[in-house]
Amino acid sequence: MRKHEITLEDRIARGVEARKAVKRGTHDHPGKCDRDPILLLQANSEGRVARLVPLRYARMLTSPFAFFRGSAILQAHDLSGTPDSGIYFQICGDCHLSNFGGFATPERHLLFDLNDFDETHPGPWEWDLKRLCASFAVAARHLGHGDVAAEEMAWTAARTYQQYMGEYAQMGALDVWYDQITFDRILEQSRTAEGRKIVKEGMAKADRRSSEELLPKLGVLENGKWKIRDAPPAVFHIHSNTSLFDEVDDWVQLGGPEELIKKLYKEYSGTIAPSHRLLLERFSLHDMAFKVVGVGSVGTRCLVALMMDDQGKPLFLQIKEAATSVLAPYVKSKSPLQHQGRRVVDGQRLMQASSDIFLGWSTGPSGRHFYLRQLRDMKVSAQVDLYDAERLTGYARACGWALARSHARAGGMAAEISGYLGKSESMAGALGKYAMAYAAQVDIDYDAFSKACRSGRLQARTEADYAADFSV
Repeated sequence: MRKHEITLEDRIARGVEARKAVKRGTHDHPGKCDRDPILLLQANSEGRVARLVPLRYARMLTSPFAFFRGSAILQAHDLSGTPDSGIYFQICGDCHLSNFGGFATPERHLLFDLNDFDETHPGPWEWDLKRLCASFAVAARHLGHGDVAAEEMAWTAARTYQQYMGEYAQMGALDVWYDQITFDRILEQSRTAEGRKIVKEGMAKADRRSSEELLPKLGVLENGKWKIRDAPPAVFHIHSNTSLFDEVDDWVQLGGPEELIKKLYKEYSGTIAPSHRLLLERFSLHDMAFKVVGVGSVGTRCLVALMMDDQGKPLFLQIKEAATSVLAPYVKSKSPLQHQGRRVVDGQRLMQASSDIFLGWSTGPSGRHFYLRQLRDMKVSAQVDLYDAERLTGYARACGWALARSHARAGGMAAEISGYLGKSESMAGALGKYAMAYAAQVDIDYDAFSKACRSGRLQARTEADYAADFSV
């Protein structure tokens, strides 16, 4: 509890005062971009499964936006050379537009929110907003919407964030904490018939995305027991001839998945609520396999455990490695948590309006840190590649709103941020310019990355390349 009473006006005034040290217009600078992007990417790939790193690079090669998604370490480095308001708290750390989406609460309500917290860490709130704005500029340019539309989308995300942060500043602490952006609320606020159609389609799609629907796609029943299908390089068993692990890898030396899951489960079960632990005990493990996910996460150790209850209903648990946040070397504020899995889980529970009941953390037999959650539970993502400029601008509004809610909840400093932002368009205008400047930098980095892959400095291999190896 706070020792001294501080009024709302005092808190807003603190934000206004922060403008004197760092004017809002100074946020248009792209940052400390004089660096070798290849060296940073190579450093970020250290500790991953070596034979999967080329797949990570191949996925990043598909477009400037895919490269942007997979190179969060570059923007973290660059942002360390930009001014900030001095208002720090737990932020997402990788707040691009594809890290928002829909998912179900334990009460089966469909929410729209941030959904990726691998890089969460204490830091300046502006860093999240800048990465979000830049992601719209990069995506819009890649999709051919033009520079004018790209800057307008970045401006829209920033201006919407500002609008809702002003509303959260006037709300009580509990009201902010309980606030949820449901799909029904988004539907009500959609400005066009096309926008409402997209929301309804997302709701219908979420209803179909469940563990039960995934089971026949990912698994096969053999002698009364379900087994995960091998489909390398996307899905494969570590202890089999389809493995992409080196023979000397410490996980391969375990001899089987039982020892790995046993070590993980013991600590993990103590990080979820007792009621959820009892629920989990009603499932038995049938199989476990390695599953490659995302773009930036490729090469990190990620497993899927297939579990079944006594009615033959499945539960897929994702077991994902948590490495040090890309923000850690570049922020002034440090995380108090030494366990990286707990850093991710605590950050998600703090920032997300409602989190998975099976969200928890653990340590593997080799000392690596992990977090666990359901693999698929009514999760949906925006198909931005199919969005025209109007749809993408509407999506920018949704993301700006969601980020404001997440920051207001995590930091409890909506009044200070709102005071800093003010009511003018100064910050939104600066962030629109920042987004365009950084999108131009992404093009430069993507070109250097492409040349490094073509020259052999970096090795890139597609899914088809890997699949051909296993089909021989």
